[in-house]
Amino acid sequence: MAKTMRAEQEIFDELAGLCVSPGYVHAIAYFCYRDNIIRYSGEMKAEDMQHLFSKSRLIRTETSTLIGLMLKSPIEYTLPQPKVLKTYIEATEALLDEIHHAMSASFGQDIDTTTIAEAGFNPFTNGAALREPIFYSGESAYSFQYRDFSPAKYANDDPWLIANKGFSIQEARNVAFAVSRLQDEKAIAITRATRERPPETLTFLPGNAFSVQEVANYGNIDPVIVDRVLSAFAVPPGATNEQFKALHDFNIANASPLIRMPDSNFLLFQIYSLVEALYEAPFYWMGADKVYVSTAMQNRGVFVEQFAVERLRQVFGAENVLANIDIYQSKDTKLAEVDVLVLFGNRALVLQAKSKRLTLEARRGNDLQIKEDFKKSIQDSNDQAYRCAKLIEEGKYSFKDSAGNAVQLPARLKRIYVICLVSDHYPALSFQARQFLKFAASDTISPPFVMDVFALDAMTEMLDSPLHFLSYVDRRAGYTDKLMASHELTILSYHLKQNLWVDDAHTMVVLDDDISADLDLAMLVRREGVVGNGTPEGILTRFSATALGRMVKAIEARPDPATIDLGFTLLTLGEDTVLKVSAGIEQIARLGIVDGRNHDVTVGLGSGGTGLTIHYNDHPIDVAGPALQRHCHARKYTQHAQTWFGVCVRPSDQALRFGLNLDFPWEQDDTMDALTKNMGKPVKLTALLREAAKARTKVSRNDPCPCGSGKKYKKCCLG
Repeated sequence: MAKTMRAEQEIFDELAGLCVSPGYVHAIAYFCYRDNIIRYSGEMKAEDMQHLFSKSRLIRTETSTLIGLMLKSPIEYTLPQPKVLKTYIEATEALLDEIHHAMSASFGQDIDTTTIAEAGFNPFTNGAALREPIFYSGESAYSFQYRDFSPAKYANDDPWLIANKGFSIQEARNVAFAVSRLQDEKAIAITRATRERPPETLTFLPGNAFSVQEVANYGNIDPVIVDRVLSAFAVPPGATNEQFKALHDFNIANASPLIRMPDSNFLLFQIYSLVEALYEAPFYWMGADKVYVSTAMQNRGVFVEQFAVERLRQVFGAENVLANIDIYQSKDTKLAEVDVLVLFGNRALVLQAKSKRLTLEARRGNDLQIKEDFKKSIQDSNDQAYRCAKLIEEGKYSFKDSAGNAVQLPARLKRIYVICLVSDHYPALSFQARQFLKFAASDTISPPFVMDVFALDAMTEMLDSPLHFLSYVDRRAGYTDKLMASHELTILSYHLKQNLWVDDAHTMVVLDDDISADLDLAMLVRREGVVGNGTPEGILTRFSATALGRMVKAIEARPDPATIDLGFTLLTLGEDTVLKVSAGIEQIARLGIVDGRNHDVTVGLGSGGTGLTIHYNDHPIDVAGPALQRHCHARKYTQHAQTWFGVCVRPSDQALRFGLNLDFPWEQDDTMDALTKNMGKPVKLTALLREAAKARTKVSRNDPCPCGSGKKYKKCCLG
């Protein structure tokens, strides 16, 4: 007989009783050690992190639940017998698993079967369906992002923090950093000690405990400051977390992750919880000050905009990233304001920032509150961004910066990308955007790309060139309805490894969290100094060294509208195509050096709807330009292509001289039929490489190498 599924609240209440058992604190310490420690030797690899994505691992929201329930009674620190501790661990895992199943089952129970057949029915818009992805969604931020973004977020609030808390935000950040490093060392010491200790004395709790003086000594910080910071993030004396009566209720363990022990030491189970509180809690402290709350709100909004500007300027340069651009219909009639505007060739990026977040009531599954939070945080931002994008698209208005200076936009923009940026972790953000976001994309304006500051930071870190960044935004926004992942970092990691591309035949692609391991490692290497691979193997490592990769860099250096589209096309190609086309280009260039003649090569790109013709010559522009134009027009016509690219390359160093882009529908034309009647088909890459190889064999061993290195052929490319 099948076992009857219990109600979620019944299971939660049983778990609450278990968590106040004598010595349960040691079970939590065990879970945190088992599930959060990364073990590696020498150089960290992505494989070393795979256990972090195990289905049996407790996620942070589950662990925080256990800590919050433990706080409902005074903590008993006596170490239980091994059998008792094992019982605690097994019972906890079973109850958490039962809660997960109960939450998932409640979704189906709340569906009105009479509405299923209705047009437009979407079961994922009700609160019951969203409670599960909200609670179990992956973390969208790295711990070091929370820690290191906090000083910028609260820089303007320092006078209030110093006056009311006795420390600056930078001092708080330094304390959190010292705690994290100290706990890393304690974890290593605990690991070594466990090999020698008898089972009945084995506990991981000492690795989570520390004193004020230990932190002060480790970070070389004034102990008075350390005590003030730790006390600010500690559970208040006598607090019993009485409000935490259901899974989505307020849990003091999230706002106050530190626990003061009877010996005056502090206990911290998850460094992530401390740095998240560092990033979020000060705003709530200031929110309680009715005199200061409006200033705190203003500073919060300024942070998001300044953060976006700073990160985007790292990619596009300061001259291409503009902040607070006003759109005017007339001198005195202001229509809208763009928070951040990026201009690159014939592309523009409109970013609107919001600093609102998901409320506690929404996390409980309140349908109306979920939609209200989404409207204030995402939909309003999206609507503002689209209004600005449409005004830009129309091209009839004037633009001014915050100082009142006129801003000149390109006469014709081919694509305008819309980004909605939020400042905090918004659980199941992409999932909610799929269900609720309403927008009106056009041929020029892209679907919206909704993200948080943490995803933007990772994108600008890894995709630090304009074409790479915009190419990813273009595809990510275009695949809004086809991609599903718990957070944006997973999708970005997949792109870095595989070059994001979803075939038209696929209606949905679901990406597991473990795909993000390569990106997680790269960010740890770059931000935390971990020894490992700072660039995932993939598009950033295999593409840049090729002839096409060098061509993309040349296009970025001179973002002409005629060649930007080529750059986008090149970045969508598969690795095999890139390598073959690049090999053909390099061989033709060498052939030109050997025989001193002008050469050209034509290759099809992608599925045949476009192609590329390359002319190698040093002819004057007024000669080379029309010749390339005629050749590309003819080739486009014979291939029945929608678009065709042409570039002129200098033979001596393969430098890009100029380019063109023919983009118009193919139509039959008698004149073109006559002109192209005797035009042969494009040479296949395999034949091109064979011919180039034959030409290479005619070079004598002692002749100068055709690659132009200056060495003899036998000492250079012969091998």
